[in-house]
Amino acid sequence: MSRSFNFKQFTINDHGCGMPISTDGVLLGAWATLPQQGHIIDIGTGSGLLALMAAQRTQATTITAIELDPTAAIAATSNFGLSPWHHRLHCIEDNIIDWCQRTPAATIDSIICNPPYFNAGQQAQLQHRATARHTDSLNHQQLLTTISYLLTPHGNANLILPAYEGQQLITQALDYGLYCQRRCDVRTTEHKPLMRTLIQLSKNCSITEQHQLCIHSAGSYSSDFIKLTKDFYLKM
Repeated sequence: MSRSFNFKQFTINDHGCGMPISTDGVLLGAWATLPQQGHIIDIGTGSGLLALMAAQRTQATTITAIELDPTAAIAATSNFGLSPWHHRLHCIEDNIIDWCQRTPAATIDSIICNPPYFNAGQQAQLQHRATARHTDSLNHQQLLTTISYLLTPHGNANLILPAYEGQQLITQALDYGLYCQRRCDVRTTEHKPLMRTLIQLSKNCSITEQHQLCIHSAGSYSSDFIKLTKDFYLKM
């Protein structure tokens, strides 16, 4: 069953693909550091949320969305076609590993990715949902290899992961010549444990800029969350 979600400047229809619109995706799309020009790629675009948010935020010449699942690729292509930025958005149905083999190294200015993160446990019964959620199709070593290969010397990659997996990836990234420039640790409320970590990686070694974000405060959305997402959510 397909579901639609309306944002201020675009609409997402998932056409029944693996992952519904999530707070994770909106957080990443709003937080990511993106260039105003150049080439941005969205790895595992799903129904196209991150690519569409990038198009709204930037004047990037080309935004390429890579998606392995055929149903999701159809959804993303449809959503791109109905958006105000259809001329800058392109969806390619492919495995990112295979796509890399046909793409010159150090040619991508920015990468956005809401990657699979479950390493073990029972997988979802629907295969496309399992692909979106589990690292079987793209483990973090493959993701880091891909980022290191594709990024320009001054480019960046922006990711969101659960807190534990995020710290693991930041540590592993050093082995691939990638450094954490920015991170934002996300809690649902100030009294809850860390839920997610937003991560910006680069080939340039620098001191990590660290922040924290609470989604809810005093029974409502926090001022920080509203400030970050107000350009997208209809009711912000």
